[in-house]
Amino acid sequence: MFCRPVHILVSGGGLLKNILSERVGRVYDRMLENMGEIQEIRLRSDQPLIVRYRGEDRMVDAEGRCCTDKRYAFRTGQGDVEESMAYICQYSLYAYEDEMRQGFITVQGGHRIGVAGRVVHHGGQIQSMTHVSSLNIRVSHQIKGCGEAVFPWLWEYGLPCHTLIVSPPGGGKTTLLRDFIRLFSDGFGDYPGMSVSLIDERSEVGASYMGMPQNDLGMRTDILDGCPKAEGIQMMVRSMGPQVVAFDELGGAADIRAVDYAVHSGCRVLTTMHGRRMQDVTRRLDAAGNLFERFVFLGSGQQTGQICRILDGSGQILYGVD
Repeated sequence: MFCRPVHILVSGGGLLKNILSERVGRVYDRMLENMGEIQEIRLRSDQPLIVRYRGEDRMVDAEGRCCTDKRYAFRTGQGDVEESMAYICQYSLYAYEDEMRQGFITVQGGHRIGVAGRVVHHGGQIQSMTHVSSLNIRVSHQIKGCGEAVFPWLWEYGLPCHTLIVSPPGGGKTTLLRDFIRLFSDGFGDYPGMSVSLIDERSEVGASYMGMPQNDLGMRTDILDGCPKAEGIQMMVRSMGPQVVAFDELGGAADIRAVDYAVHSGCRVLTTMHGRRMQDVTRRLDAAGNLFERFVFLGSGQQTGQICRILDGSGQILYGVD
């Protein structure tokens, strides 16, 4: 029986261990001493503990140091996974069934825990998940000011540009999106504050907990939490009259139609997508890519989180190098 008191107050790195098993929590403390900021923590039953650090996956030993030989890596057992799940769900998997059906749980502080195990189907739909064997903890980071240096490039003729942030998974898209939203909302320097509507389908941007955002998104931002993007965009345009509509991870055709609706309703659009170069954008969006006036590309590997270049709608480089 796991008897640790549960406080899902994990907005700081030191408190993140409250959702880790006691064994993994001790290693995590040592990791903070040796490595500092970590992007992801992966727990797999009877496999080495792996973290994402500086854009790369690293195995970790019992002393919280990176290692390259799995014989010396700290191994997480099924007991560590089950104990961590008990803390994450506050001892009630039933209370988190809706989140489990989506494959992840968002806890206070905006940290998202991806879950894998045995899926229970009924009537062609996912009902629940049992026998959880893997957890992927994506550590939320709000870095205020990370978008300030390039924020002026997102404006033209006194108006915000329709902007698409592009990077590989884990490249810092959501962190940068969060700061751009705050800057548009509060205003920055000579740039006035604007009404922003955020559709936060997976609760990653605002990190809402019990309806309240844990991250600072500015004083003029309205948040629709847990709502599918396509429906949410139309709802916010009709009801809140935003000047800027923001959301994370532009997806399929329904999302693109909703973006087109927002643009033709007079809103400016700010969003993200997975990719590395302009060819990825063109291939995925086809003609819809013409809706955007700015493309912000982030790096990967050792350049994770760095803004490498900004292009205008015609593909001309405004900032950075090719």
